[in-house]
Amino acid sequence: MSLIFLSSGLFLGWSLGANDAANVFGTAVGSRMVKFRTAAICCGIFVLLGAVVSGAGASETLGKLGAIDALGGAFVVAFAAAVSVYLMTRARYPASTSQAIVGAIIGWNFFSGTSTDTQQLTKIVMTWVACPLLSAAAAVICYKLVTTIILRCKIHLFKLDTWTRYGLIIVGAFGSYSLGANNIANVVGVFVPVSPFTEVTLFNWLHLSSAQILFFIGGIAIAVGVFTYSKETMMTVGGGIFRLSPVMAFVAVWAHSVVLFLFSSKGLESWLLSHGLPALPLVPVSSSQAIVGAVIGMGLLKGGRGIRWKTVGGIACSWIAAPVFACIISYVCLSILQNVFHQRVYDGAAVASVPPAVVEFQDSINKGPAPFSTAPLSAPVAAPQFDVKG
Repeated sequence: MSLIFLSSGLFLGWSLGANDAANVFGTAVGSRMVKFRTAAICCGIFVLLGAVVSGAGASETLGKLGAIDALGGAFVVAFAAAVSVYLMTRARYPASTSQAIVGAIIGWNFFSGTSTDTQQLTKIVMTWVACPLLSAAAAVICYKLVTTIILRCKIHLFKLDTWTRYGLIIVGAFGSYSLGANNIANVVGVFVPVSPFTEVTLFNWLHLSSAQILFFIGGIAIAVGVFTYSKETMMTVGGGIFRLSPVMAFVAVWAHSVVLFLFSSKGLESWLLSHGLPALPLVPVSSSQAIVGAVIGMGLLKGGRGIRWKTVGGIACSWIAAPVFACIISYVCLSILQNVFHQRVYDGAAVASVPPAVVEFQDSINKGPAPFSTAPLSAPVAAPQFDVKG
């Protein structure tokens, strides 16, 4: 039964791989600098590494938004997010998996009567605003730096082409690692509190916690999504927003990767705090927003005339639609799973499988006798007393 419930998380992982791999290698594939097969292999390997090694940071924040305490509820939340992302992928728009899972969690909160942690929600929403802005700024700064180095060093065109290809693969690997570290929380983060796995040790030295096993399984699902369904979305990101030169493609992926890494590295957070420096919150940010922000930033640097604003508008609409759809789908599916299939979707829902008439009957018994009764039904009846004299 646990594996059946986990299937929705695997579906979400597949959807994320099909959609968000475009954010890592879309510019490289779209600019014809890297073959799709090479990009898919590199992305799959490093997404898996990032998920297992560094996936815990963003998962903690997501868990505070909604502490899902039943496998049935976790199944529906992941399923709702996966469906909304899949619909956006079919439309060839790079939807935000982060926004979809947040919308699905809020749907669970509404259904279960759990209050949403507004502080955590505000923190996450603020990162949605900051993410594309930071990525655009990083892309502009890096592009100016890279072009200055190229002009001053007078690098030959053929050598520049070779270096750019290798650079795209390197930053793509870094971006894939950051994607796995940051977005694995979207895939299986809701299952961490109710994980059916226990800690295992491999080869007497490799220790995997219950959460890391979930991250490993989710990482495999992401890799499968990359191989099977990401090519079309890669082409949309690579050439649908703004026509990128190979150098600009390199800069876009680098800026996107750095932003994702900043929001997912516990080691970097600890180092900054230990030196009295401010640290960014560890939250699952939108990979789609990061890459789109980087591409638009460089497009604006070039004057903005070549930006396809219609495509940008469609992507922005998908960022709004994904969490709304996920919230609605989550609420409806939770109701169906609880009331039709009599599955427990949140803690305290054990009575969900009991018909209403039975619940009313049980309530009447628990309340005791009617108000006009003067004694409990089970009270002993005193024997009659006779005054017998002499």
